[in-house]
Amino acid sequence: MSRATNVRVPRPRTGHAVLDLLNQSRACLAESASATTACERYAAAHLAALRAGAAVLAARARAESGVSGARPGRSRPRGPRNVWTVLATIAPELAEWADFFAAGAAKRAAAEAGLPGAATAREADDLLRDAEAFLGLVCAVLGLPYQRPLSEVVVTLAG
Repeated sequence: MSRATNVRVPRPRTGHAVLDLLNQSRACLAESASATTACERYAAAHLAALRAGAAVLAARARAESGVSGARPGRSRPRGPRNVWTVLATIAPELAEWADFFAAGAAKRAAAEAGLPGAATAREADDLLRDAEAFLGLVCAVLGLPYQRPLSEVVVTLAG
């Protein structure tokens, strides 16, 4: 008679930085949903996606450093690094999303600067929905629960 043993497969630990970035992403989505202008909505939605992407980088960096540890003689690249470029490399399953959001970075900068017509109401509404979908996917990739906000709460800008 064989006895089944309870083998517990450990789930990767999620650090505080990862959870903080996901919470910041949710807050940016809420800010985007309540924004009164298309530029504010677009910028906040893009920032929400950026925070979600950074959460994946933080989680993967934590997992890699925990598994292999720091290697003597190997240094990290210095200088600023684009989240979207690094995300496509570290999480190839999110590469299309990274490319999509990278393409909107200049528009976000223009929207944040308050340039008139930087983003239309339709673009802002679409980006809000895309950023929300991306956050849900990021949560799934990280093995975390995700609950979509009630769609009735989000008021669209597009007529």
